[in-house]
Amino acid sequence: MSILAINEQLLRAIGVGVAVVRASDLEFVFHNGPFAEWFGAPEEGNTLGDILPDLDPKELEDVKQSGLRYSVELQIKPKRRTLIFAVTVSLANGLSEQVLIVECQNITRIRELESMIDSYSTMVERNTRELEREKERVERLLLNLMPRAVYEEFKTFGVVTPQLYQQVSVVMLDFVGFTDFAAKTDPTVTLSELNDIFTAFDRIVEQFGCERIKTIGDAYLAVSGMPDPTPDHATAVAHCAVRFLRYLERRNESHPHKWQARIGLGMGAAVGSVVGIQKYVYDVFGPAVNIASRLQVFANPMNIVAPEEMKYALIDEFQVSDLGCVDIKGMGEMDLINVTSGLSMPQGNRLL
Repeated sequence: MSILAINEQLLRAIGVGVAVVRASDLEFVFHNGPFAEWFGAPEEGNTLGDILPDLDPKELEDVKQSGLRYSVELQIKPKRRTLIFAVTVSLANGLSEQVLIVECQNITRIRELESMIDSYSTMVERNTRELEREKERVERLLLNLMPRAVYEEFKTFGVVTPQLYQQVSVVMLDFVGFTDFAAKTDPTVTLSELNDIFTAFDRIVEQFGCERIKTIGDAYLAVSGMPDPTPDHATAVAHCAVRFLRYLERRNESHPHKWQARIGLGMGAAVGSVVGIQKYVYDVFGPAVNIASRLQVFANPMNIVAPEEMKYALIDEFQVSDLGCVDIKGMGEMDLINVTSGLSMPQGNRLL
């Protein structure tokens, strides 16, 4: 067998479609089995343009003139499935007559795999974004239930160690006549009113570096000095209390229901921890909370009552007046003070 015969047999055996056409008229000289299987067997007189009409004639002419390779991807649809081929046309030198070698490789599977990978990557990116949004939503929810420092501990270790804070201050607000109001008013209106007011309180608490711990019905509880120590925790809760009442006064000027509140302040030790297993909530309990809770009962509507031990912490920034000694259930006798704003607020220039 001659070398040419061996080469021709090899070309017929490989999995790449190969065809040879004369450069002068582009008529077929040779084609192997895969080429005929994919594009049909060229008949006598057929040219390359008859079998592969999507080839660019100008590019073929450039190949003949310059000898550079022409590569292109072609799509054919012999049946229902679209096939993609990488086609390369090159000029063969060293022969008595110039011919063009046409090599065709079926890359349909490669392109399908690339498409699948792109689709999978897009799906992974979309799922990742959804997970990030869900993570942010859960984080915002947990930050509504506990301070950030506590949340970071919970996120890292899965538990929150109860902490005793020796000196914190607490502000507790309770509305006057809320039970009657809630009984006579549409629940939707009641909830809207509380949501409006508590949202404003949250902004005030944040402004003075305090932490809103919880709301119990119409009661609002916030602390200062925990979980991060704060030297001026007493004045911070007092400023919150004054701003709470100032906000209610201003709101009452334009709303049909006139809210009245009593506020108690407390100072002392408190324990903070996450309570519960299935429904996590950060809670605070201890002497400071008990004092604030008990003292708000002794406050007149739209007044603030604090223990006498807070007097020297508040006297430089607030107007403080003695209320005398009061016997408090479970705590015995305690000297109380009334706290009001030390700032003179001109009419028409009221702030929260």
